[in-house]
Amino acid sequence: MIFKNISKTKIFLALISLAITFFVWQQGLRDSLDRPSVSFDISQKEQEIAELAVQSIPTNLKKFFITNDPVDQINKSLALVSFNELTERNKLIRIISSEPNEFLIDKNIFKDFENQNYKLLIYEIEKKSNNNSYKPNSDKFDLFKNDRFLYHLLSKKFDFDDSSFITKSFSSKMFIKILAIRLIPLLTILFGSILALKILWEAISMKKFGWKEIKPLELELIDMVLLIAGGFVVLGEVVSPLFSISLVELFFKNISTELSQSLKIFFGYLFMAIPPLFIVYYQIKSLNGEFTLKKDYLQFKFLPMKDAIIQGIKGWLSIVPFVLLISLVMNIFIENQNGSNPLLEIVLNNNNYLSFILLFLTTTLLAPLFEEIIFRGILLPTLSRDFGVISGIIISAFVFALAHLSLGEMLPLFVLGIGLGATRIASGSLFSSVIMHSLWNGLTFLNLFLLRT
Repeated sequence: MIFKNISKTKIFLALISLAITFFVWQQGLRDSLDRPSVSFDISQKEQEIAELAVQSIPTNLKKFFITNDPVDQINKSLALVSFNELTERNKLIRIISSEPNEFLIDKNIFKDFENQNYKLLIYEIEKKSNNNSYKPNSDKFDLFKNDRFLYHLLSKKFDFDDSSFITKSFSSKMFIKILAIRLIPLLTILFGSILALKILWEAISMKKFGWKEIKPLELELIDMVLLIAGGFVVLGEVVSPLFSISLVELFFKNISTELSQSLKIFFGYLFMAIPPLFIVYYQIKSLNGEFTLKKDYLQFKFLPMKDAIIQGIKGWLSIVPFVLLISLVMNIFIENQNGSNPLLEIVLNNNNYLSFILLFLTTTLLAPLFEEIIFRGILLPTLSRDFGVISGIIISAFVFALAHLSLGEMLPLFVLGIGLGATRIASGSLFSSVIMHSLWNGLTFLNLFLLRT
């Protein structure tokens, strides 16, 4: 790159930003290895729903939905993990679901529980293990009715009737859930594979991809460094969270942990978006002398909206099989994949509906719009102009995957980034890639929502 026409201040800021980004990203990727994979929790939740749905699953369909006893499957999965590494709830499930004398209860085990209700329950289980004929009053377990699966396990352990609580109606709802959890991904993969093959065949028969005209802003690569490293990472990922966390802790006291957590994520995204979007605004204004909202600087091309939405849906469907294939291959060759996005676990274990709304808005509206402006609105067109379309898609996808700071999800995110980039250029509309990104996050969110018991 020729630096003679670039100010020394800009070069200095770019180099400082790159250095900070390197340390932030390498530390973030390293820390991601300490985060457990959410796939374990997802698998367990699915088995819990299957167990609660058993009485409503038609006999001729049971072999398709339940191959082995769900409780037994959960116990076997938990047995593969060190007891000390389990959550308190999973420790309790492990104890309840174990066969008599398989799991010995000693005095030290009470130290593993901070939840007083769980401790009381351990005492009851201990009495049961010492005297198999012991039958406590079922009212003792009313405290656990907010956790239906746990309550159901207790009914099996202590032999009391839970049909007034785990009703036929509730079981039917669980069956509908397990049906949706299994069928939605399957149908998406089926239609997506057909669509992907069709697009590939058309590209081969025409011997070219139908790329639309790209109109990048007249920005240099050093401007991209300042935007991504300076705006997105240094100001967005390092500085902004300090304000969002402080804001929630200052103005939202005495609220539930779940709601507090969701507010921090919501405001965290808002504050993280402000610095890079302000840099985009400044860059556009410096190029044009003004910034007018009516001008489509980034080729959003909202209209005709129908076409943009259809292109976004097509892009989403066609990339799903490839991302899931990569994930499947990784599961085969990598036994313990740590580093899942912590947001997935938060959504999965959240029971506050206001928190859900905030998380839904964050994942399906704020994140797709903000990330697409940065990665497919600014970065991709600039890279495509300087290095060619294919290289632009690949490089922008790599930066996109890297920016999520999750080593375990790097490859799937990279493939998703390629799909988003291809959709952006094939449609000629940034709005299409926003729709595609929103659909991807939305399907993930829906799946996690369905997995709640």
